[in-house]
Amino acid sequence: MSDRWLKRSMLAVLFWLSLGGVAFAAPLPSIHISTGGASPSNTISILALLTLISFAPAILLTMTAFTRIITVLSFLRSALGLQTTPPNQVLIGLGLFITLFVMSPTLSAINHHALSPYLAGHLSLIQAGTRALAPMRTFMYRQTRVQDIALFLHLAHLPHPHNLSQIPTTTLIPAFIISELRTAFEIGVYIYIPFVLIDLVVATILMSMGMMMLPPTLISLPLKILLFVLANGWTLVVQSLVLSFHGGG
Repeated sequence: MSDRWLKRSMLAVLFWLSLGGVAFAAPLPSIHISTGGASPSNTISILALLTLISFAPAILLTMTAFTRIITVLSFLRSALGLQTTPPNQVLIGLGLFITLFVMSPTLSAINHHALSPYLAGHLSLIQAGTRALAPMRTFMYRQTRVQDIALFLHLAHLPHPHNLSQIPTTTLIPAFIISELRTAFEIGVYIYIPFVLIDLVVATILMSMGMMMLPPTLISLPLKILLFVLANGWTLVVQSLVLSFHGGG
């Protein structure tokens, strides 16, 4: 994927995301398409934006806080021993809104420096895409470990960079993804520890009482749910997730 195509994709996707960040602050801009009055360049730009919105899921999964958040929420559900509760739709919805909350400074910067000037006609599509990509690169760089960046630079046979501008976006994105996964797995380990201890205690007690035929999960599951509720678990998990992002986006 070339940098030019990536910049256009970023502008389209971040336009879609920014609508969620600024929807409560200002009315949505309206776009009127006229077959007779619109110039060919404007028509092509509109078609390009509508087409590149299809990249929104890929950008959301690879360049935002969503990967870490949804992975940790999945770890939490698995640690509790619940297969379908909360449902996937609920977890994804919660993950999306936490992502918007974490990414709000980045989305505000994109709206201020790229989206609004582009809609006002002060920037071209390429210029707006370049400006929109810069805040996202800064966010990803803050969350990415130096070792992960060095790994992909080594695999791409690129020299050691002195600043962010020397790191290609195609190198920064995979480094950011594996850093997010590693951080999510570290948080998942801490989530698992108390619930594993409950499983071990319940299984030991049942074995000492000779109740081998009674499934331990039948006893441990309500105990884990009770512990999670009494400890105000959702608040602790969400707070830990938000605070785990350096610089708040």
